[in-house]
Amino acid sequence: MITCTDVVRNFATRPGAVAGLAGLSLDVAPGEFVVIQGPSGSGKSTLLLTLGGMLRPTSGRVTVAGQDLHSLTTSARTRFRATTLGFVFQLFHLVPYLTVRQNILAGLPRPDASGRARVAGLINELGLEERAGSLPGTLSAGERQRVALARALAKQPPLILADEPTGNLDPANAAGVFRRLDTYRRAGGTVLVVTHGPDAAPFASRVLRLEAGRITDVRSTAQVAL
Repeated sequence: MITCTDVVRNFATRPGAVAGLAGLSLDVAPGEFVVIQGPSGSGKSTLLLTLGGMLRPTSGRVTVAGQDLHSLTTSARTRFRATTLGFVFQLFHLVPYLTVRQNILAGLPRPDASGRARVAGLINELGLEERAGSLPGTLSAGERQRVALARALAKQPPLILADEPTGNLDPANAAGVFRRLDTYRRAGGTVLVVTHGPDAAPFASRVLRLEAGRITDVRSTAQVAL
């Protein structure tokens, strides 16, 4: 599902170039739930934005769902994201003037009848029925994250990328987000979560450690449980 080969992403600063990713290589198979942990500044968000086609690597190759992502034109890459990737972010990124239902529908490339039915099902499943007509500004952090999760799930993408998806949530709401992502994975999806905390580890098939833009440690599910 994901292959990164010797990926470098540099950022220009006044003292000189700073490496966000420093020759990173990574493979994620379909159906995996991979967690990437690391401290602030380790390159976690840079990696996720590169995998999502929003940052172009300085060098190296990124393949997602069989597509050499950064060989695409800007418009083709946008279409690819719309149909293939789901995103869940710590800061939710909901449209403030759209209702809960409208925000979730906005995640669909084509809001046809089946898509609308799927959105209605997600609203019920995630306990958002009474908030479906509300604007994001009236929601709690947990409710906003459930809306963001529903938006990512609505189009049934092959891959969900989650950037600190529970950083603003209490433990109960955080566990609920990871349980729903695990359900999606069990149904055939692939999940990659980047986080600085341990909450996602119990759901992971692998936990990777990212430091200074490189993968430095890999643990399997059995090792995570120890």
